[in-house]
Amino acid sequence: MHMKTITVLGNNSGRNAGDNAILGNLLDDFALERSDILFQIPTLNTRFIRSHFGHHPIRPMGMMPWNLALKNLGWPLYRAMTRTQMVLITDNILFDRKFNNPLVNNLKSIALVSSLCKKKGIPIVFYNASIGPIDHQVGKDALQKVLDASPLVITRDVHTKELLEDLQVRHPEIVVHADCALNTRLPAESRLQEIIDKEDLFKGPNGTIGLNVNAYIDDWSQRGSLDREDFCKIIAATADTLIEKLDVDVLFTVTQIMDMKITRECVRHIRRKDRIRVVGNKDYTYQELAGLLGKVAVHAGLRTHTLIFCAAVGTPMISINAYPKSAGFLKTIGMGDWSINFDDLSVENLSGLMQRAWQERNRLRTQMQPIVESEKKKARDSVALVGKVLEGL
Repeated sequence: MHMKTITVLGNNSGRNAGDNAILGNLLDDFALERSDILFQIPTLNTRFIRSHFGHHPIRPMGMMPWNLALKNLGWPLYRAMTRTQMVLITDNILFDRKFNNPLVNNLKSIALVSSLCKKKGIPIVFYNASIGPIDHQVGKDALQKVLDASPLVITRDVHTKELLEDLQVRHPEIVVHADCALNTRLPAESRLQEIIDKEDLFKGPNGTIGLNVNAYIDDWSQRGSLDREDFCKIIAATADTLIEKLDVDVLFTVTQIMDMKITRECVRHIRRKDRIRVVGNKDYTYQELAGLLGKVAVHAGLRTHTLIFCAAVGTPMISINAYPKSAGFLKTIGMGDWSINFDDLSVENLSGLMQRAWQERNRLRTQMQPIVESEKKKARDSVALVGKVLEGL
């Protein structure tokens, strides 16, 4: 069997459970259909990629300084994009914020190589991806270079389709599918029970409610109207209110290693620490965290992928809208009313919304289920679309 090579570009450092789920489910979904593809994966952590995804045909490609790279700028990215049959762009890695800083921005580096991909006939396909923000002409021009080498854009949200149309860039066919993470497969129940016993979870008489917070405090509130300490106090008082009124435990789920610090800050302000538990991706895989989220009654979070994990396992969720993609995702699955804008954040508003969701959890779960199943199928259907492009080379 002749193996084809596909390069997968994304945030593949291993620090973010949502990013890990995107890569893991992409590989799992392809494995259901194809066994003839070797996936090249540029990464800052080759050991993580091998240990977590080595059961798939993969080739991790280091992007450290000793690999002649400054993160995504350098020899590894050039080699990955030019020695392959196809490039897949995943997640939300194309934006023009800090455009000239390769430690933050991927768009400039990818655009530089895209012209060569076009000359060599190497298609760049957007795979269940998001794009943006694109706020500057230099970003628009760079995005155009990537799109000029692309025969197909598969997005995970309508927002990306609308952005491309608003920018009036030349683009190929746009297909709106869904996020790969929706197809996260859960670990065995025995493994989940091990974690539950170790972390002393789900002991409350009326169940457990989930919370998730995010380290990017200064990026959210308009005009700096809410500082970090204010935010932590609101989250803490919300937890105490839920414990008092519903007699529930509260589980904080951390999906990005950098968020553990602010999570601990929130917990420090909580009076009923005996009813609080914290689990995170430093210790547990994205599959395990999704499995635990499947056992909470409702969950409110800032990180979009905690909301996506909840959808995957049937747990009603509330978005604290730190990102447009979070509110967009909830609208897609029929949960658009269950969100709170960051500058409307207060103990009364958040705890009230979470209490209503808790009371309506069974109805919400039933309402979500058929829509989510349809979205899961869309995410998997992207494999066949990529296959058509691959066979046409």
